[in-house]
Amino acid sequence: MRSICVFCGSKPGDDSYFSDLAEATGSALAHAGVRMVYGGAEAGLMGRTARAALKAGGEVFGVIPEFLIPVEGVQEGADIRVTATMASRKAIMVEEADAFLVLPGGFGTLEEIFDMIILRQLGRHTKPACFIDTAFWAPIESLMRHVVDSGFADPCVVEATSFHDDPKAAVDALVKGLEAA
Repeated sequence: MRSICVFCGSKPGDDSYFSDLAEATGSALAHAGVRMVYGGAEAGLMGRTARAALKAGGEVFGVIPEFLIPVEGVQEGADIRVTATMASRKAIMVEEADAFLVLPGGFGTLEEIFDMIILRQLGRHTKPACFIDTAFWAPIESLMRHVVDSGFADPCVVEATSFHDDPKAAVDALVKGLEAA
């Protein structure tokens, strides 16, 4: 089974649109027969996405540091691995994933995004990524293109990344890319 790592907020955001987007993403992952890999929490968009995937019959694998369990909770029904650190959490998530899907989120999501990009640039993986919600992520897309156009990053980073508004289209693009690889 292919696995897609979802990076997203541990908070729900201030618009119900974000929660709806998370639920549609979880459902799309399950319907595509893709295992969801994520941060393990029941809080925020992370929990919404995982619950939607589980409700749709999907498989969910979560990784959470022990110190976050009292803060964010652990998603019931998911296969959970507990780690000691945030760094080990991310390492497992990246290792377990065949691709990355990014929903709106906060600074933790940004940190995960940039780690994923840096690892790609350094040749540690060749996994594709999709961002969902083009309006939310427009500044990141612009920044990524600016960094590449200014000669500070390899174009492969941008070439392996796409931006979508529809969760199903994003999941389909990643699955199609994985099948072609």
